[in-house]
Amino acid sequence: MKLLILICAALGYNSFKRNKKSDFWKKISVNSIQTVFPALTCPFQATLRTGEKPENHGIIANGFLNCEIRKSFFWEQSSNLIRTPYIWENFQKRNGKVAQLFMQQSLSDSDIILSPAPIHKHHGGMIQDCYSKPEDLYRKISSLTGKKFSLSSYWGPFTSTKSSSWIASAIEFLLKEEMADLIFAYLPHLDYDLQKHGPESENEKRAFLFLENLIERICNSAKIAGYNILIIGDYQIEKVNSFIQPNKILVQDKLFSTRNINGMLYPDLFSSKAFALCDHQVALIYIFDKNVKNQVYDLFRKTDGIAEIVELNIGNNHPDFIISSKHGKWFSYKWWNLRREAPDYARHVDIHNKPGFDPCELFMALFPPMSISLDDNRVKGSHGLIDGNSGQVLCASDFIEKAGDIFELTKLIKRTLG
Repeated sequence: MKLLILICAALGYNSFKRNKKSDFWKKISVNSIQTVFPALTCPFQATLRTGEKPENHGIIANGFLNCEIRKSFFWEQSSNLIRTPYIWENFQKRNGKVAQLFMQQSLSDSDIILSPAPIHKHHGGMIQDCYSKPEDLYRKISSLTGKKFSLSSYWGPFTSTKSSSWIASAIEFLLKEEMADLIFAYLPHLDYDLQKHGPESENEKRAFLFLENLIERICNSAKIAGYNILIIGDYQIEKVNSFIQPNKILVQDKLFSTRNINGMLYPDLFSSKAFALCDHQVALIYIFDKNVKNQVYDLFRKTDGIAEIVELNIGNNHPDFIISSKHGKWFSYKWWNLRREAPDYARHVDIHNKPGFDPCELFMALFPPMSISLDDNRVKGSHGLIDGNSGQVLCASDFIEKAGDIFELTKLIKRTLG
């Protein structure tokens, strides 16, 4: 059994119905399935690869806060963060080879790995590179394509279809060389246009058409190489027109503290009583002083735009609550009032140091030159919710029976792998 699983960022079923044009879709079984909550990149990918709920596999957002050292982490890539076994464990024991291309939390458990791993130079600048297993795989693909993977096309204000194009070439290389029996690969570009311009925009149409053509190309290569195919979306992006800033709310109630460094306000999590780690339409609420737990709960319960507050009991170093926004809204990590109070990293693409996901990194500012925007109003699309129609994503396959949700799907994949 050889299987290619394509995870397409933001490939919601509504987007598919609005924009599909190719006859390719008639050749495979296409339906919608319910994604996982929170409908975010890392929880979805961990769920797809384990079949477990986020509270079990431990990936409940794209980031987390280590309460012992009071430090946030976003987009960490170690596979050790996933606490439950993968669905391919027995498959590997029977000598099946597994590849993960541009998957989150993928370092170190697969036979073949490609993942962005740039080197940040001490005096500024960056060496663009990818973590590669085997070590020479990235160099071989770069030589074949005539170019290295461009990190600026993968995230930031210069994102483009080039990211998905390069990954598609890497997939085709693995297919041609028959390097793996099971391949998980991630195509990101549709997500960028939907966050920047929102669904039902001309940009969505163009981005979807490019994705459609790319999928057809990859699947033709997969068929020639004898692979079965599964194409799946991870979340559905919805239009947003306003935002909520939970940390600013905590500051106003003296529950979140900051340090004034040359007029810029940086978090002081050691003297704070609570903190909100914002991630699209959900936020993880960490409470350092348990005496204020009820106060924090009541504060967010009364906040306009918050749909739900769920208490979590999943062990140490995990949030006390997870809050979700109402439809049409999203959570911004910002806590300052004046532009001059923004920390230095706020004006840069800095996905690892920012204590929250920042979709404004997709937009350039007019001033200062080469800085990113601080204007949350520019964001037109977000995700994270799954109630009603908002959690329906595309699932298309040439081999698997219909599944109702992501958990049924993983069971079927596991059964297929034996």
